[in-house]
Amino acid sequence: MTAPLRAVCILGPTGSGKTDAALLLARTMPVTVVNYDSRQIYADFPIVTAQPEPHERAQCPHELYGFLPTAEAMTAARFAELARERITAAGEAGRVAVLVGGTGLYVRALEHGLADIPPIAPEVRAWVLERMAREGSAALHADLAKGDPQTAARLHPHDTQRIARALEVLLGTGRTLTEWFAEQKRGATGVTLCKIGVSATLDELLPRLDARIDKMLSLGAVEEVRNAYERTPHRDAPGFTGIGCAELLAHVLGETTLEAARERWLHNTRAYAKRQLTWFAKEEGVHWARAEGMARLPGLVRAWDADAD
Repeated sequence: MTAPLRAVCILGPTGSGKTDAALLLARTMPVTVVNYDSRQIYADFPIVTAQPEPHERAQCPHELYGFLPTAEAMTAARFAELARERITAAGEAGRVAVLVGGTGLYVRALEHGLADIPPIAPEVRAWVLERMAREGSAALHADLAKGDPQTAARLHPHDTQRIARALEVLLGTGRTLTEWFAEQKRGATGVTLCKIGVSATLDELLPRLDARIDKMLSLGAVEEVRNAYERTPHRDAPGFTGIGCAELLAHVLGETTLEAARERWLHNTRAYAKRQLTWFAKEEGVHWARAEGMARLPGLVRAWDADAD
């Protein structure tokens, strides 16, 4: 019988200090940080997606950051497979795998598995993609908001891949993704997580997010997006659908001023943080702590690890 996989998972909204919490653990025990953020996987956007900086990566191994081309899509199923490989490798090396990120669906896929959604008829998928090409993602996002408002609320209006998937499931099965996810099989993956939440209110996050965007712009976020578009000149490429990338690309393409793009970027980041707060509040078995209380994390993780012995 295969031994269960165990990992620490640090969760919380964007800008709450999850990376700092992981590095705190790395100073007290051998740690491998494993990314579970769906935007930080893209190689072309280390600045815009706030991937760990070189001095942070130097403190311990970091996995699943900046490895995917802009034109390639990632699924929750593929992420779960990649994460399991990294968790296994960390354990074999005598290290604690620490998941860090903000994509709640990836955590659920890893911990509980995926919903058994039946195959979608090819003609349904083709019809959705044809509409996407003709009308654009915003129009289909508006349609999704009518049929599956919960899924639409967690998706960016430019996220063509996930909007199309949600619509094809709705049309092909007559049920929403929200309903399918509610029936996910729990406990079948053999993965056990020690979930630690970094707590922060939306009002506390806003000034941090505002300052972080300014820092990204000063580090060359616009040039990063421009260079990525020169390499992959396809607006609907999966890598461009993330918050920050989509807004700056509109500026790069001459559709808006930098000031307007920045304002939109902040607005969408705030909305994303709000969605994350709602999502993670529903997670079960989370040990919540504020950033100033993170000193107790090493003891909490050691106690959890000792329970397995």
